[in-house]
Amino acid sequence: MQLGLVGLGKMGFNMRERLRAAGHDVVGYDRNPDVSDSESLADLVGKLEAPRVVWVMVPSGEPTRATVADLGDVLSEGDLVIDGGNSRYTDDRGNADLLATKGVGYLDCGVSGGVWGRENGYGLMVGGDAELVERAMPIFDALRPEGPRDEGFAHAGKVGAGHYAKMVHNGIEYGLMQAYAEGYELLDAAGEVTDVPAVLKAWTRGTVVRSWLLDLLVKALDEDPGLAELSGYVEDSGEGRWTVEEAINHSVPAPVISAALFARFASRQADSPAMKAVSALRNQFGGHAVHKAGPTSGSGETK
Repeated sequence: MQLGLVGLGKMGFNMRERLRAAGHDVVGYDRNPDVSDSESLADLVGKLEAPRVVWVMVPSGEPTRATVADLGDVLSEGDLVIDGGNSRYTDDRGNADLLATKGVGYLDCGVSGGVWGRENGYGLMVGGDAELVERAMPIFDALRPEGPRDEGFAHAGKVGAGHYAKMVHNGIEYGLMQAYAEGYELLDAAGEVTDVPAVLKAWTRGTVVRSWLLDLLVKALDEDPGLAELSGYVEDSGEGRWTVEEAINHSVPAPVISAALFARFASRQADSPAMKAVSALRNQFGGHAVHKAGPTSGSGETK
């Protein structure tokens, strides 16, 4: 099957290579000429035979919306656009409606697998009309992991469902990562445990907490014992925030995911204003000792 692929970054580039290895004809476009097969979106479309299928893998938000709109100007009736980026599900209906005025179909696809997907395959969650999903199934089959289709692929529902499913997936990921991280810190802080990496590695087989994320933590510690080369500053890419917002909108309690998101916010504060206020309050109402700010801050000096 022939496919146009817009966006050849870490994910898009590896997806192109996996699809080509499966025998598909992939024509890519990227602003980086070193990896692009086309000079422009129009050039990309011109190299595809109608009816065309174009997969978009660019940053979420305005870059994706603009790319979809630009594709609508150069594609033809009967063509199909698949947004495989991490778009917010609320963008999908607008993208679909815009393309519908041109007679172009639209699917949204949540993609999980990261940089390992080229070798292991990608978990795919798709939203849109069943007829369009079936049309693109050869591409989905090539991208998903080997094995039964329902273990690496889901037609999640109508337009927007694929990205909604991926949003919740990433919210869960926040909670899992935080739990492993807190467990690692506790093991490391305890004098009873003298070989923390060995304990974590032991957990990767036969235990109820084994997972790919745990495997990756073990790998990270093997490459950088003590994680000395990293800082504790952690970004969030949006999906965790959106998941918490959706939990609020639907009155669904999500304390673990919420706490994991707020822990990332806390990681970016060198000296928390909130905790300064807590320290001041303890001193005011109870005369409790506080740590003074300045060069000796954190050294244990109190007043």
